[in-house]
Amino acid sequence: MSTQRPTASRRPLSRVAFYLHLWLGVVSTVSLVAIAFTGILLNHKRGLGLMPDVPYAPTAPFESAIHLERLAYAALLAAPVEARLHWQPNDAVDVGLIDRMDVRPRNGYVKVRLRDKASTEMTVDITSGKVLHIGRRGDVFLEKLHSGEAFGGAFVILSDIAGVALILTLVTGYWLWLVPKLGRGTRTREGA
Repeated sequence: MSTQRPTASRRPLSRVAFYLHLWLGVVSTVSLVAIAFTGILLNHKRGLGLMPDVPYAPTAPFESAIHLERLAYAALLAAPVEARLHWQPNDAVDVGLIDRMDVRPRNGYVKVRLRDKASTEMTVDITSGKVLHIGRRGDVFLEKLHSGEAFGGAFVILSDIAGVALILTLVTGYWLWLVPKLGRGTRTREGA
């Protein structure tokens, strides 16, 4: 009687694991495929040409770098007119136009990304203020799609839920695979 008890108690748990595995897999498939696909593309964004590669050697040591405000000003001056909206060259830096500034001291430049629809980015030498590259960042939409941000705040939560669903699907999948193997192991020991 004691040998049947673990098997009997595992059946309802296995049934729950089976249906949880099945329906989480079915319901979360679309979002998980989108997250996986965009993740693969983001891993190879430089090779796919989605992120500009600016080969450049620093012109001076990092200690002689220009103040960030001047670098932002140089970037805004070089930005396409439609990207900087109503900002004029004699105005102070409008930080509302700038999404982020990615300083790369080892490479000798800063990448200034704007908040425009095209995600325009200017690469500026940190010691001279010379604009090295102006272009569109093609990976920004992928990043927003990957996180769910492209569709609004509620979809970020959906992306999180899809991640939890993936974890539960993996755990229940292992449970469904492991429990029958454990059951066979106990039966063979009992038979011996």
